[in-house]
Amino acid sequence: MSKSNTILWLSAHPEPSSLNGSLRRDAIEHLRRTGHKVLESDLYAMGFDPVVRARDGGRASGAERERFRVSTDTRDAFISGVQPPEIIAEQTKLKQADALVVQFPLWWYGMPAILKGWFDRVFVSGFAFGTDPDTGRRLRFEQGPFVGKRVLVATTLGDRPHAIGPRGKSGELHELLFGLLHGTFAYTGMSVLPPWALPSADRITDYERARDDLRRRLDGLFTDAPIPYRPQFTGDYTPEWELQPHVRPGEHGVRVHTKQ
Repeated sequence: MSKSNTILWLSAHPEPSSLNGSLRRDAIEHLRRTGHKVLESDLYAMGFDPVVRARDGGRASGAERERFRVSTDTRDAFISGVQPPEIIAEQTKLKQADALVVQFPLWWYGMPAILKGWFDRVFVSGFAFGTDPDTGRRLRFEQGPFVGKRVLVATTLGDRPHAIGPRGKSGELHELLFGLLHGTFAYTGMSVLPPWALPSADRITDYERARDDLRRRLDGLFTDAPIPYRPQFTGDYTPEWELQPHVRPGEHGVRVHTKQ
């Protein structure tokens, strides 16, 4: 990576001295040492509130109670510039970033609640998806607002390596993370890199090997090929968002949404 880029490092682990904390510090230091600007959102250290509340829709505390329409009200608050300041700050970081790295331990096969809440509050309609009010253009997938940004998930797991393989009991990694990789990142237009995962994290004996492996993936942040998820508006899907009958006929499951 010779060109300097801006990277947002979004992380969620409650213990700074943990394996995740160490990987985070070393990885950010590596990125900065190679000439990149790194913005940070360490959610536990920030005390980030993950809960969507009426104030996210521009409702002042103590205001007369009306029905809180989550999608509509948060979109209106974004357009009107009356979101809570902590949400505006996170959206500003993301707009400045050329790439996003999302680091977390996989808990119960999902993100920690504080990280899920970050997406709930930050990725609101009008900012991360929606419809262009002037043209009616649907802002998602290859037309999403984050086209041009790259994203890498870096996660640690308790599972043994083969447990997250093609025949593993926990499921293949890309399929296990499909909701995040495809339903959040690709949906908003990002180029999604294959995730980096460290299995058997509770039993790791060679930290330097894991650290160096993550560094290698970061060195390819702007050059590695992304997952070839199918675009939505070029003929592979019906108007009801179902794969066309002629595309991989007889196959089903999340794997059909990537090009062979």
